[in-house]
Amino acid sequence: MIDEKTEEQRRFFANRLKKRFRHLWKWARRLDISAFRVYHRDIPELPFAVDWYDGHLHVAEFERPHDRTPEEHDNWIDVMTKTAADALTVPMNRVFVKRRIKQSGPSQYTAQAETHYELVTGEYGLRFKVNLSDYIDTGLFLDHRDLRKYVGERSSDRSVLNLFAYTGAFTVYAVAGGSRHTVSVDLSNTYLAWAKENLELNGCMGPEHELVRADGRTYPQELARSGRRFDIIILDPPTFSNSKKMDGTFDVQRDHAGLIRTCLTLLKPGGELIFSTNRRNFRLQEDGLAGARIRKITKLTMPEDFAGTGIHQAWSLQASAATPARRPHRPHRDNRPSSGPNRNQRR
Repeated sequence: MIDEKTEEQRRFFANRLKKRFRHLWKWARRLDISAFRVYHRDIPELPFAVDWYDGHLHVAEFERPHDRTPEEHDNWIDVMTKTAADALTVPMNRVFVKRRIKQSGPSQYTAQAETHYELVTGEYGLRFKVNLSDYIDTGLFLDHRDLRKYVGERSSDRSVLNLFAYTGAFTVYAVAGGSRHTVSVDLSNTYLAWAKENLELNGCMGPEHELVRADGRTYPQELARSGRRFDIIILDPPTFSNSKKMDGTFDVQRDHAGLIRTCLTLLKPGGELIFSTNRRNFRLQEDGLAGARIRKITKLTMPEDFAGTGIHQAWSLQASAATPARRPHRPHRDNRPSSGPNRNQRR
């Protein structure tokens, strides 16, 4: 039995989903996009993100205060999940539900299951493997779709460094855009193997495209010492990380300026550093980047299905010839135990 309030929420949710899907379906087909966000917490009392993956739904609930008991809340989630499935005519065995609960420490971004429900989705003519069942994230951040396209459009005959590469989607765009040499860096062997699969799916794998298992915070220092330089650097770090494979912790608000400064020293003349973050209320420390030429590109890189969400911010930075030399950025050390998951908090 559904109470009156839940029935009203269910009706609003269904109507909103149908309206958004009708609009976005036409847009997505025109651009050869088969995965997109249908709903992003549009109604405050319904704090969900609903993503369409080629006839499947990925539904994430964001933690929000409510007066339901745990059992009542589970039932409420079931009602809203079925509402989404019915509204978009998706069978329940193709609906995957996750809960985004505010966490810190070792519980962040561990595997949720081992079902291995995987499929290949497409955007702008490129293909990517996604896993709908096993993790909070699927392996493809949909809000970065147009930022990936931005990278691809600038990569012709250029060398590209992709730090915190995750499953390598930025690298795929860079290679498809004509990059002659790429280096993709991530701490996780699982995600590097996934990145290799994505490159192979698009006919992009080769010896000139390196996959490096390393800490994205410290690897730029190694590159600086070696003298290697790049035309484009992609810096999309986690919001927070305390992975057991890292020394200390990383907080993007606290640590971004030092990391950006180090990356700027790795650019060739005329090179471009593309920095992005999903941290809410993030503030770029421009006073700590004296001499760098900074251009905010968030509006250029926010896709139609995420318009108005403010889900990420992005900047293009170039080093000025007058930029003073600084000591390399060193990661923050603290007294926390070096334990945690392989993947970091991105959202």
